[in-house]
Amino acid sequence: MNAMKNVLAFIILLASLTSAQAQVKNSSYTATTGEKVLQLEIIYPADLKTTWQLFTTDDGLKKWIAPVVHIDYVVGGSITTNYDKNKSLIDPSSIKLPIISYLENQMLTLKVNLNDNFPASCRNSDKNLQEVLQFKEAGPGQTRIISSMIGWGTGPDWDKTYKFFEKGNEWTYLQLLKVASPR
Repeated sequence: MNAMKNVLAFIILLASLTSAQAQVKNSSYTATTGEKVLQLEIIYPADLKTTWQLFTTDDGLKKWIAPVVHIDYVVGGSITTNYDKNKSLIDPSSIKLPIISYLENQMLTLKVNLNDNFPASCRNSDKNLQEVLQFKEAGPGQTRIISSMIGWGTGPDWDKTYKFFEKGNEWTYLQLLKVASPR
C-alpha cells in the first residue's frame, strides 16, 4: 500500500512539473542571417497593464524576479537586481540591465551585460547581447509575453552561455507564473 501511495505521489509530482514546464514555450530559432534567437513565450493570466507593471515597477519586479530590485524606468535607465536579500543594489554581485528602449505596454529592450560568472571571451564580446520583451493581448485578462535574446556570439563558450540563459530564463518565467497562481 505504501508503494502504491509513493507511486501515486510521484505521478502527481511529475504531472505538476510537466504542467509548469509546458507553460513556458521555447520557440527559439536561427534567423536567416545565421544568428541565434533564444525565444521563450508565456501566457500570463492578467491584463496587459497589470502585466506591464510587473516588469516596470519596483513592487512588481520584487514579486517575481529578485528580492532586492530597483528600476529607473526611462530610456537610458536600468533594472538592478540582487538575488540575495541580504545584499544591496550596489553590491558587486548585483545585476544591472540598462534599458535600451521601450514602447509602453508593448515592448521593453534590455542590454544584457555578462558578469564574472561567464567566460572572459564572452564578457569581452557581449556588446550586442540584448533581451527584447514583447507584450501582446492574448484574450480577456491574458497577456502573451515573448522574450527574445539576441546578439549571441559564436563558439563553445557562447554555446555554454546560451544554455545557461535558456535554463535560467525558463526558471525566471516560471517564477513569474507563480505570482499569478501561488501554491
